[in-house]
Amino acid sequence: MPKIRVVVVDDSALVRSLLSEIINRQHDMQCVGAAADPLVAREMIRELNPDVITLDVEMPRMDGLEFLSRLMRLRPMPVVMVSTLTEQGAEITLRALELGAIDFVAKPRIGVSQGLNELASDIVDKIRVAAAAQVRRLGAAPRQESAGVNPAAAVSHARPAAPLPRVSTEKIICIGASTGGTEAIREVLVPMPADAPAIVITQHMPPGFTTSFANRLDGLCKIRVAEARDGERILPGHAYIAPGGRHLRIDRSGSNYVAVVEDTEPVNRHRPSVEVLFKSCARVIGPNAIGIMLTGMGADGASAMREMKDAGSYNYVQDEASCVVFGMPRMAIQHGAAHEVLPLNQIASAVLDRLASAPAGVRHRI
Repeated sequence: MPKIRVVVVDDSALVRSLLSEIINRQHDMQCVGAAADPLVAREMIRELNPDVITLDVEMPRMDGLEFLSRLMRLRPMPVVMVSTLTEQGAEITLRALELGAIDFVAKPRIGVSQGLNELASDIVDKIRVAAAAQVRRLGAAPRQESAGVNPAAAVSHARPAAPLPRVSTEKIICIGASTGGTEAIREVLVPMPADAPAIVITQHMPPGFTTSFANRLDGLCKIRVAEARDGERILPGHAYIAPGGRHLRIDRSGSNYVAVVEDTEPVNRHRPSVEVLFKSCARVIGPNAIGIMLTGMGADGASAMREMKDAGSYNYVQDEASCVVFGMPRMAIQHGAAHEVLPLNQIASAVLDRLASAPAGVRHRI
């Protein structure tokens, strides 16, 4: 099997050397080039035609975002961003994901050599995922090729977020996502009206990034979006995001739902883990839950989503054509957890339709 060919773009000679060494230690990948700035990288990409590039955010001559924007318009390819663990680094990284980067690695501000070596397995895992991911050209809409889907009808945010008829405050929308999930979550949340049921979200993300992610969504959405805080009441019109590096689960306090945020061991190698959130939703919310599984690598949350279904929830799973990585959705389907499998840009409207009235039928029954 051919090796994954990687070009490293970073203005730090140390980082270029470390990343090249980490990549070349793998049996299935090779660093075919390393560039100190985007202008050199541009020629290197033309000459070497790599499968993946790793791209630093802050560089001379042309910053990483400008280069990424041009690349995704002219020659879309899998990109893994190398970011810094700072508030500004988080903001820039989220913008990079919006522009089409597949994923990111957060390098420490100090102790870079030790930090990157400790992150080695994470780095190469993300390169492998990126090499197999669906890349979208900047400005292009997701493909609509699923069986039974009318492409003409599948338009993003197909309707304004009109107020819902009175919905029980017991209802909670539960979302799990990983690679590609930041943009997928935005696509689901933006159409939600201000009086939507409470929404709880686990997106695989390291500490320091979920605050910026929540703030970004809060500025775009009619509902309020914030990181979940331990012990707070879960309220309609609000979305609660699991803080990076901590699990989120739902519990009851009397007649109220409350958030539990904790530092227990990783589950399925993840903290936060979708499995933890969805298991609590199955146990605590049962038939009042609406489950949504979005793009992501691996199987985190798949078996727990089946537990949600068995407990009476109604579940939506993102289809393969619109996923960046069809791992977690595929496994949810294989576990028999899905009621409907839909393109990303139809999920929000399907949820709102279900909340507004009893469903007349199922478009894609599993």
